[in-house]
Amino acid sequence: MRITGYRSLSTVHRWGRPVGDVNGVVAGGVTEVPVVLLETDGGLTGVGLGGHADVHRVFPALEGQDPRAVTSLYDRMLAHVFKSGHSGQTFGTIGALDMALWDLKAKMAQEPLWRTLGAADRFVPAYASGLDYALSDTELVAFYEQWAPRGFTGAKVKGGLDVERDVRRLAAVRDVLRVNSVRPALMYDVNEAWGHHQAVRLARQVEERVDITWIEEPVRRWDVAGHRAVAAGIRAAVATGENLTGLEHYRPLLAADAVGVVQTGSVWGITHFLRVSALAFGHSLPVSPVGYNANPVAHAAAAVPNHLVSEVQDLSFPVGLRVDQEIADGGIVLGDTPGLGIEVDEETIAAQTASDGWSVLAGPHVRPDDAGLRLVPQAR
Repeated sequence: MRITGYRSLSTVHRWGRPVGDVNGVVAGGVTEVPVVLLETDGGLTGVGLGGHADVHRVFPALEGQDPRAVTSLYDRMLAHVFKSGHSGQTFGTIGALDMALWDLKAKMAQEPLWRTLGAADRFVPAYASGLDYALSDTELVAFYEQWAPRGFTGAKVKGGLDVERDVRRLAAVRDVLRVNSVRPALMYDVNEAWGHHQAVRLARQVEERVDITWIEEPVRRWDVAGHRAVAAGIRAAVATGENLTGLEHYRPLLAADAVGVVQTGSVWGITHFLRVSALAFGHSLPVSPVGYNANPVAHAAAAVPNHLVSEVQDLSFPVGLRVDQEIADGGIVLGDTPGLGIEVDEETIAAQTASDGWSVLAGPHVRPDDAGLRLVPQAR
């Protein structure tokens, strides 16, 4: 079987609430979900999710190749764009195509990807995460009350500008999940909003009043000294890595003992997650993938020995995607459909309306000019 072509689609996810973080919010609660379909001469189609704006640059590395050679093809894609740059949207494109390749490999084996990757259990422990920065306190509680009956014992709360507000909201979410655990796990994500000069002081202020499991991206993603200072100065673990796009970006953080929970971005693909997991395992560290539509990296998370917990951001799936998994028992229960378990209804996708987009001017992927530079957290 050989790879013959690709098709690009775009659907939407309807969150039913504003979503975002300290850097910005998509107020309309509708975001785009890019889908790439990798075609073969054997009639099978691989499904990849995530931005792939550079697919025209990367696809020549795959054309005519046997899709079963996934890890070799991953390196082939990286090598193909090495001289012209492979970070940013190019790395995302490679991740989406890599996801489609793994989908094809498992479909050719006629088994779900979690089995192809060697997992023994279809269950993936997870925590709830609402991308909840714009929600009122009442809305925040109502959102997490949906997760308590599904057995969740951990949740992530977005913050960063107002410590008093953040503490109040962390405590409220903790109280919701106490029906399942005496001490729910609380993840506190400030999305790089703090500067090196203030991160330890602010993190300690939160820890004095609420027990947090980890603090996520307390400083800029590449700030090794800043992460190390936070790791040494607080009780909670430091989690980071979702915005790093290569093992070379992780090595300085791990070498400096500056991270306690190694994260990966789901949009960077399956092979990236597996390689980061192996690197973290070599440092006796746990790994945790951040959430993405349809939770595709959960298949790989089920197969690595140092997976800690995965982020789940919603209880529904994007328009036109049927996903063979269940959110229950405090995690993701993967199904038996071959591949990623994602079926694409192209007619439904074609009929859907446009989204606000993650990259609107006020969206969470557009960092404010003054983010991370405040000496005193701003009250809101």
